Amino acid sequence: MTTLEATEGTLRASPATWLVTGAAGFIGSHLCQRLLQLGQRVRALDNFATGHQHNVDALLEEAAGAGTFEFIEGDIRSLADCRRAVEGVHYVLHEAALGSVPRSLEDPLLTNAANIDGFVNMLVAARDAGVRRFVYAASSSTYGDHPGLPKVEDEIGKPLSPYAVTKYVNELYADVFGRAYGMQTIGLRYFNVFGPRQDPEGAYAAVIPRWFGELTAGQRCQINGDGETSRDFCYIDNVVQANVLAATADSPEAVNQVYNVAFGGRTTLNELYYGIRDLLSVQQPELAALEPVYGDFRDGDVRHSQADISKAGQLLGYTPAFDVGEGLARTAAWFMGQSSK
Repeated sequence: MTTLEATEGTLRASPATWLVTGAAGFIGSHLCQRLLQLGQRVRALDNFATGHQHNVDALLEEAAGAGTFEFIEGDIRSLADCRRAVEGVHYVLHEAALGSVPRSLEDPLLTNAANIDGFVNMLVAARDAGVRRFVYAASSSTYGDHPGLPKVEDEIGKPLSPYAVTKYVNELYADVFGRAYGMQTIGLRYFNVFGPRQDPEGAYAAVIPRWFGELTAGQRCQINGDGETSRDFCYIDNVVQANVLAATADSPEAVNQVYNVAFGGRTTLNELYYGIRDLLSVQQPELAALEPVYGDFRDGDVRHSQADISKAGQLLGYTPAFDVGEGLARTAAWFMGQSSK
């Protein structure tokens, strides 16, 4: 029996109350869905800045009126909203943030307000409510200009964007709250998460959903740079696993730590593009000959990224179940299903 299987069995036998912030978004909605499947009591908080009502509606349907899902429309920049959301909660999974390096370069004040002010509000509210554990979304952007590969948690460089600064500050605040107030916190440095329900629209859409959206519409995709930039793309189910394990890990050594959450490999943008195109061309044969357009490198981006996931494996029992290929196949199936509606 794996650590995850044992953990999920314990949760089913003894349900807890969870708060997921950013629950109307991509990662948050997947976390809520899995917790509901495990019979947990789930409270959700979102202000719909980047999330969607249809994700909340799907969660309400998942709960099927069983009284296990409660949605609060609120903003983490409001301490009162944070306090209301954490009342009676055992575990907090804090996903609410404004992502995107380009967005942060264009509007650092907005990114700072959500990602730092909002984060501190959540820490204070969780501390005062006496939650058992506070698990938060950190970011691989924290590694900044450090050239080493694979990325190891204790070796970071200088941040390359306001977004990266905010996510590093989150780690510093969480560490201080652990030392000063005895809080149990765990940060999860996500590496390029993807999967079904990820938003393909807007100027700040992540590359995988954007390319799926453009290709299913028969449009050519742009690759920033020469296409040999590489990333450690991580399927959403691996991220859900890491959150469940981080919230419930019972080893004192595992707490007040930061962990890489990824698959542990590298995929170039060229490999990614042709992989997505080939998956979609099964249903849309006209895509098979569609080539990408190459543009300029993007400001604030690092050339290569890959995670060392051994720490999460040793202390949390994290073992990613889906590689990039299987994750893309599942994501393609979802996008093709959406385009046929």
